[in-house]
Amino acid sequence: MKVTKAVELQCGGLVLITPVLLRATAQQAHSATPSSQSAQVPEMERLAKALVGDWNTTETMERGESFRNGGSRHGVVHVRLAAGGTTLIYEVHSDGSAGKLDGMLVIWWDKEASLYRVFVCFNNPSHPCEMRGTARWDGDSFVNDYEQTVKGKKTSWRDSFTFTSTSHTLVAAMTTWDGTMQTLITTKATRR
Repeated sequence: MKVTKAVELQCGGLVLITPVLLRATAQQAHSATPSSQSAQVPEMERLAKALVGDWNTTETMERGESFRNGGSRHGVVHVRLAAGGTTLIYEVHSDGSAGKLDGMLVIWWDKEASLYRVFVCFNNPSHPCEMRGTARWDGDSFVNDYEQTVKGKKTSWRDSFTFTSTSHTLVAAMTTWDGTMQTLITTKATRR
């Protein structure tokens, strides 16, 4: 009987102390996690406020060398923060006379360089993903400058986002032979 009483006391003690030990262990694990993993990057907060959510899109391609007959697409965009608020993912799905477009932009703040980095992937089997420039705020516009090769020559491009509380517009433009920026694609997005 003495052994049974001792076992009962030990089991009773474990039942009482186990929740306390588990809580203490959880608190230690939480305090050991760097706060930077759970905190949003301030530079990403501004971008997230402007873009996070679901959007209906209409793309218009200007007539010209790139789109001889012009063109259009209609679709959806889903934008979310990832990696503890350090990265923004802008996911695109659209279709129309200009063809199907599926892709994503991944944007993050490079603290060391004090600028945003942009990585893109689109449904182009021969060249699906690439780094695409460096972005910054220009007043209330979010601007990404990058280079693309057009007819064997490096050409400067610019994607410019402008915002209202219920919409955003993305203008893709490239530098022409005389140094001016020519709009190729305008995407208007309205909040769903």
